[in-house]
Amino acid sequence: MSPSQLRITILGLNYEPEPTGIAPYTTGLAEGLTAAGHEVRVLTGYPHYPEWRIRQGYSGWSRSEVLNGVRLLRLRHFVPAAPKRVDRLLMEVTFGFRLMCSNWGKPDVVLLASPALISSAMAMLRLRLGLHPPRTVVWVQDIYSAGLVETGAARGWAATLTQKLESSTLNRADGVVAIHERFKHYLTSRLGLEENAVRVIRNWTHLASAGPVDKEAVRRSLGWKPAEVVVLHCGNMGAKQGLENVVAAAKIAASRNSPVRFVLMGDGNQRTLLEASSAGIKNLTFVDPVPAEDFQAVMAAADILLVNERPGITEMAVPSKLTSYFSSGNPVVAATDAGSVTASELHASGGGVRITAGDPLALVLTSEDLGRDMARRRELGRNGLQFRERTLSAAHAIQEYEEFLCELVTQNL
Repeated sequence: MSPSQLRITILGLNYEPEPTGIAPYTTGLAEGLTAAGHEVRVLTGYPHYPEWRIRQGYSGWSRSEVLNGVRLLRLRHFVPAAPKRVDRLLMEVTFGFRLMCSNWGKPDVVLLASPALISSAMAMLRLRLGLHPPRTVVWVQDIYSAGLVETGAARGWAATLTQKLESSTLNRADGVVAIHERFKHYLTSRLGLEENAVRVIRNWTHLASAGPVDKEAVRRSLGWKPAEVVVLHCGNMGAKQGLENVVAAAKIAASRNSPVRFVLMGDGNQRTLLEASSAGIKNLTFVDPVPAEDFQAVMAAADILLVNERPGITEMAVPSKLTSYFSSGNPVVAATDAGSVTASELHASGGGVRITAGDPLALVLTSEDLGRDMARRRELGRNGLQFRERTLSAAHAIQEYEEFLCELVTQNL
């Protein structure tokens, strides 16, 4: 087999049909590399995110399937009902043990998707104990150790231990892919990686270009009134998102008789608490996740798309929802710290407005201002679309991965 026709094994906890987070990118990469002529095998978990329960129809200890030409082996693992630190650790450990005991085929290269860091570290241990290990790549979608600190999930010795584990795992790989230049800087300056060991390959927009949308019909179906300024947040409702800020903003909007309606669409471990704390607030509604074919129509029917992060989130992640938001033609409002990766992404795109994280009044006032300024909304939306075409091309990203993996294997010949 020539280096241009690789046997590639991808190990990652999340995969289709999970609609948000890392899953669409792992799925897109596997399918893109398969379409390019490579032999791709994926070992993944049972779909559970963002609901934090295994989807109906997925039973048994393991499950083999072929999905859009990609061979999958799904491995059952523990899924916590309330994903706190210890429970999430147990989930990653159980998935890691399943990986260590499974057949990976005879790959030329193994790509580990992190998070989940613990299962990736366990898989790396198996690789390093082998007699003739393949080339290994770690694909850094979130910086795990930074996330624990920035969300308050770990401090002191626990944070230090996690950082050492992440550094060790990444430094043992033959190559590392980071999804943003800020991630590369953190990996080299804080986790001790060499500059030439890290390749930056951006995540891409995994949605096809939207066709014409009857916005009025979609709004009617969702109960959104024509005069309302609909501010839509899509995706996971977890600790990182700090959506209690949106609940507080909705209370302020109601007290002002504001036309702003906040909509939280999706699921996550904080949804029940958010619904309880917002009972009786007319300016806030919750919407269950919609099928993929309806997702773009709902985004297009809104007036403003929201990224909300809790204060202190600066380095850990690039919100995956931004790649979708920039496909909608609508402006983005990002409640995020000035020095965050999200803020830099919004500045680079010109597709939205940043406000201070944890300031609900600013969120209301900014939404009202944009709601009155159709020309400004259209300008920001156009900027986001142009950034999508210029920077977030799926075909370009897949080609970069293919070239990187072929380079690594060629070095091993």
